[in-house]
Amino acid sequence: MDDERINAGVRASDVGLPGVAGRVADEQPELWAAFQALGATSARAGPLDDVSRRLVGLALAIGAGSEGATHSHVRRGLADGLSPEQLDHVAFLAVTTLGWPQAMRGLSWIRDITRANEA
Repeated sequence: MDDERINAGVRASDVGLPGVAGRVADEQPELWAAFQALGATSARAGPLDDVSRRLVGLALAIGAGSEGATHSHVRRGLADGLSPEQLDHVAFLAVTTLGWPQAMRGLSWIRDITRANEA
């Protein structure tokens, strides 16, 4: 995981944003650059390592109930070398905080991507 990838110079098309998010990022490159810069600054704001930051991001996406963000974090996690088991573990940890149904919803979103990559 390379913080340099999350800098303002990364084009939306380079990260494969789906649907409207990708189109708007391409239409509004300054907005996209500011968003990327905020992400890079946030990553450097504390002592968490790359893997921890990636897993926390996934947990926050699940907790927020965002399928799209969950899919995005899973795709990026796999690209960064995380295993499907590590990603699944985030959903399992959500059981006690979010409850069984929400954790299983998150797990299903994780597996939408991890199981698709196995096929």
